[in-house]
Amino acid sequence: MHTPLDDSPRAASAAPRPRTPAWPVAAVLDVAVVLLFAALGRRAHALDPLGVLETAWPFLAGLALGWAAWRLPRAPFAPWPQGVALWATTVAAGMVLRALTGQGTAPSFVLVTLGVLGALLLGTRLAVRLLARVRRGG
Repeated sequence: MHTPLDDSPRAASAAPRPRTPAWPVAAVLDVAVVLLFAALGRRAHALDPLGVLETAWPFLAGLALGWAAWRLPRAPFAPWPQGVALWATTVAAGMVLRALTGQGTAPSFVLVTLGVLGALLLGTRLAVRLLARVRRGG
């Protein structure tokens, strides 16, 4: 079947734009969240801000493990179950790595980490979902 080509500007603007995969955006946001968590913690304890990566690396490793284990590229902004699983994996692996490398794992730090990373990792997912719903008009 032959269809004529329409090179008019109207036809070009009506053509669907290719969608960018969401997972790279989600991955960058997650890394930013972990770095923000580490920076805020270092600031709260008056530690050298240049040591953010020293504080963040166990949680970044846990984040990478969570992304691989829970196949997040399939639904990177889903708060449940992917977001919750990623949060738990990030904190658990981060704490294990901190313990293995002689960094602190005091119960109060574990609780603060659970709260802050939970709020940030799940909060960004909920915000993105809400924004997408608003943009769709629903």
